[in-house]
Amino acid sequence: MDPELEAFIPLFPRADLTDPIAERESFAALATALPPPDTANLDVENRTVPADPDVPVRIYRPHQAQGAIVWLHGGGFVMGDLETEHPWAARLADASGATVISVGYRLAPENPFPAALDDACAVLAWAAGHAAGLGIDPERIAVGGHSAGGGLAAATALRARDERGPAIRFQLLNQPGLDDRQETWSARNFTDTPWMNRDKVTASWRHYLGSTPATPYAAPARAADLSGLPPAYIATAELCPNRDEEIAYALRLLQAGVSVELHQWPGTFHGSQAILSAEVSRRQIAELAGALRRALAG
Repeated sequence: MDPELEAFIPLFPRADLTDPIAERESFAALATALPPPDTANLDVENRTVPADPDVPVRIYRPHQAQGAIVWLHGGGFVMGDLETEHPWAARLADASGATVISVGYRLAPENPFPAALDDACAVLAWAAGHAAGLGIDPERIAVGGHSAGGGLAAATALRARDERGPAIRFQLLNQPGLDDRQETWSARNFTDTPWMNRDKVTASWRHYLGSTPATPYAAPARAADLSGLPPAYIATAELCPNRDEEIAYALRLLQAGVSVELHQWPGTFHGSQAILSAEVSRRQIAELAGALRRALAG
């Protein structure tokens, strides 16, 4: 493990998601402990996207931005909101020059699949349909997210392809949760890794799926056909249960003719980029922003 990250392990809470509603407070406390992002070069606005039910979003608009990304927060499908994602959405917008539309999607277990995916797709359709008013180019809209949000972004791309929905320029998938089956080597062996381990992944999928059998729109790794999807940047953490399913998904995208940039970060664990003092974390954040900037360039 990267020694700069290892020093912080005792400070990470040992959440197990047995009671996800109670864990939301701890998750929120972690976000508020981060240094506040610099928003001086951003216009930040809260909006509500009409849907059933309506979806809250927070828009981060850099000056002279044209491209945009519909951005989905992490939290194992059960934690997180616009506030916990604020430090990351603001940093991504500022560093990439893209408008970031952060989505406050509904959380499980109160709202199991497909509630969060429906919210993500509603925001994508709204962004494409209101591109002129938002000051963005409808042909330069990406989807992306961290962790569970990365899985939701991948599922949004699948559904948009299948339903001939809005055109998506790019997928920015950071440590995405893609496969509920947990059959890979990393999923079977990483039982005591920091922040995210096998038991926690199991619990998050159980809360998200409820009594519904998993489909490709819930767990994108189950999709038989990955052709025709947008180009992707996929980032993985070495000491993460999701690592091998993410690498396998990247390879399957490549084999389906989809352009992919895959970055495996050595010495890192799931969510470790929150440790902003570590040099590897700063490189991870810069890489995400750079990949988005390149993908949405004119």
